[in-house]
Amino acid sequence: MKRIYFDHSATTPVDKEAAAAVLEYMTEKFGNASSIHSFGREARKAVDEAREKVAKLIGATANEIFFTSGGTEADNLAIKGVAFANRKKGNHIITSAIEHHAVLHTCEYLEKHGFTVTYLPVDEYGMVSVEELQKAITDKTILISIMMANNEVGTIQPVQEIGRIAREKGIYFHTDAVQAVGNYPINVQEMNIDMLALSGHKFHAPKGIGALYIRKGVRIEAVQHGGGHERNMRAGTENVPGIVGLGKAAEIAKRDMAQKVTYLAKLRDRIINEVMTKVPHVKLNGHPTERLPGNVNFSFLFIEGESLLLNLDLKGIAASSGSACTSGSLDPSHVLLAMGLTHEVAHGSLRVTLGRGNTAEEVEYFLQVLPEIIDRLRAMSPLFGESAKTVVNNPCNECHMH
Repeated sequence: MKRIYFDHSATTPVDKEAAAAVLEYMTEKFGNASSIHSFGREARKAVDEAREKVAKLIGATANEIFFTSGGTEADNLAIKGVAFANRKKGNHIITSAIEHHAVLHTCEYLEKHGFTVTYLPVDEYGMVSVEELQKAITDKTILISIMMANNEVGTIQPVQEIGRIAREKGIYFHTDAVQAVGNYPINVQEMNIDMLALSGHKFHAPKGIGALYIRKGVRIEAVQHGGGHERNMRAGTENVPGIVGLGKAAEIAKRDMAQKVTYLAKLRDRIINEVMTKVPHVKLNGHPTERLPGNVNFSFLFIEGESLLLNLDLKGIAASSGSACTSGSLDPSHVLLAMGLTHEVAHGSLRVTLGRGNTAEEVEYFLQVLPEIIDRLRAMSPLFGESAKTVVNNPCNECHMH
């Protein structure tokens, strides 16, 4: 049975060119980038070249890129680093209720150390209100952290407008762009971004490597101490193979961006249109237009998402019910609950995230087997029956359910 991978928001396969570059710097050019001999200088040159490539992908300059172990570390460095460096100026941070736990848990940590945090609500599409954000700003606000695109429902936030407001107020603006980088055009200058976190394995680089863009002039202090690596911003021997792989993946992502976005959006829209037309009692989660090109997220009434995933897996299709980082939790998605879904509806969610390797034939196969699985699961569900008739007779227009 052919296996189909529809979980690219969890991770992506490493690009073959990137993998070859990684192997070369693991086996042949294995020097420590901090060594002064020829082996070290060879590694340093590769790190510097990768820094240039990552910078070009997001419209930054090379000296504004700091390599980390991934997106979580980059988020921690940005939020804690700015908070601790600017606490004499203020102690207030603004973020949203649908951030990744790398941001939410970091903010909760800071609340235990004297900071206050405003968690902005979102609307039914998972969108932050710019007006609500402006109202939340106080004279103690030092940082706004709003993700660029949500990892579960794919909604793209008005980052450029939020950045403009932050800059006018003299507040630093950080965005967790882990899901967006490599899948969506980004220019940190045009978008008024002060700090941006990215993770390599979301766009065909290896796991365990990421980066934080820090605009020149941002007042920030290191949160990890040791050697003077990454210009004293992130101590620890550089992961040269990972950095080289990240650089190669960034180069490819920039080269293929326009073609990739168009291709994935076409597959995404095919799935959305077909499912919304032919499957009853379904809700599309996330914004109908302002969403990542490869993201689809549905809630199917009267079905447990885990059962749906297992049945899809038996058909060779790998998808998810939400963030891979919370896959071990039985709690419903905090993102879907913040968007106003009930626990029951949130539990029936399915996230399909497409990648450049997916084909139209794979999408057609998915669209063929999905309705069969849903019909079978609903036939076994004690919730289905009279409840379904109630929904049909009283459709939830606000939820775009049919």
